[in-house]
Amino acid sequence: MQIFEVTSASLEKDFLQINVTVNAGNPYYIRPLDNEVKDIFDKSKNKNYKYGDTKRWVLKDDIGKTIGRIAAFTNSHYINKGTEFTTGCVGFFDCIYNQAAANLLFDTGKAWLQSQGCEAMDGPVNFGDRDKNWGLLVEGFNEEPAYGMAYNPPYYEALFTAYGFKNYYNQYYYRMEVDAPLPPRFPERHAKFKTKPDYAARHASLDDLEKYALDFATVYNAAWAQHGEAKEISKEQVIKLFNTMKPIIDVRTVWFAYYKDEPIAMSIHIPDVNQYFKHFNGKFGLIEKLRLLWMKKTGQCKKLVGLAFGVVPKYQALGIDSFMIYESALVIQNKGWYNSYEMGWAGDWNPKMINIYKSLGGIQSRHMITWRYIFDETKHPFERHPEMQYGKVSG
Repeated sequence: MQIFEVTSASLEKDFLQINVTVNAGNPYYIRPLDNEVKDIFDKSKNKNYKYGDTKRWVLKDDIGKTIGRIAAFTNSHYINKGTEFTTGCVGFFDCIYNQAAANLLFDTGKAWLQSQGCEAMDGPVNFGDRDKNWGLLVEGFNEEPAYGMAYNPPYYEALFTAYGFKNYYNQYYYRMEVDAPLPPRFPERHAKFKTKPDYAARHASLDDLEKYALDFATVYNAAWAQHGEAKEISKEQVIKLFNTMKPIIDVRTVWFAYYKDEPIAMSIHIPDVNQYFKHFNGKFGLIEKLRLLWMKKTGQCKKLVGLAFGVVPKYQALGIDSFMIYESALVIQNKGWYNSYEMGWAGDWNPKMINIYKSLGGIQSRHMITWRYIFDETKHPFERHPEMQYGKVSG
């Protein structure tokens, strides 16, 4: 076996193709868009290069056949509560069912991260936001992945654990039917807030993009600031995100709650574009874009996925989330637009979010794991990700 750093177009092609090879014959596999994977490693397109660097490798066997890949990342903005040492990351791992091959890939990523001053590595994760390519799938193989969701063969778990990775935290997805009646507390709380003129909930409008981008940033930054993981986002970043999503966004599924016109909560959903992309074999040129618009117009995507949810801490104990969710249900339910809804992953360190999913009637649909490998446990004993602590909520 021989490992090669990805430094040419041909090796980049191998890097993309091995993901297809290891999933060949699996009817649930959906190939990610090639350009989206490439953009992650493009310094002109990925803002995270301001905070770190990446390396990619492909592994070939003795006759030159590609049998694996891995990427390693450093990122000064990658911070987890309770971690007092520099942790790097690995991701985009693919490998045949061969432990020696997997070990060589992991060793290569580890060696580079050590040269960058790291003392541990987490993976498989993304060099970017946590809503894409994050975690290793360990349950939920017999269904198509939603957009941005990692997907891998079942034997990958054995490759990680045999190398020495340990379960840093679990990630859970939940699903529900769009038209399923919400529990009684939702209409009850909705009725309570409807009598208070200072509170309102409404869906977005693309005619006022900048306003909703600012509202998104306001809620997002306030809701996640307590998490301590450098997740602050700017209005400009959100405008760019909204512009990117314009071809597929359905404003009827993008909701905000307000108190005296101040944004205090949001619930953002998008159609699962994987239901379009599964027909494109990794490509997204003009023909594919025109085909996507036609499929959208003819209502061929019946699945919603959660993109972001948050409540400003000051309002978290009041039931404003129930008010906003029920208001959106009045618009979306029983229209035939969508059948199912899969919520974005929640870590086991965030029991409050998991309880919200369960309160909606959500059923766990998938289980993923983010693993950690500490290079010297005599120096830094392994500890699982600490549970998020919620401070006192005033109202």
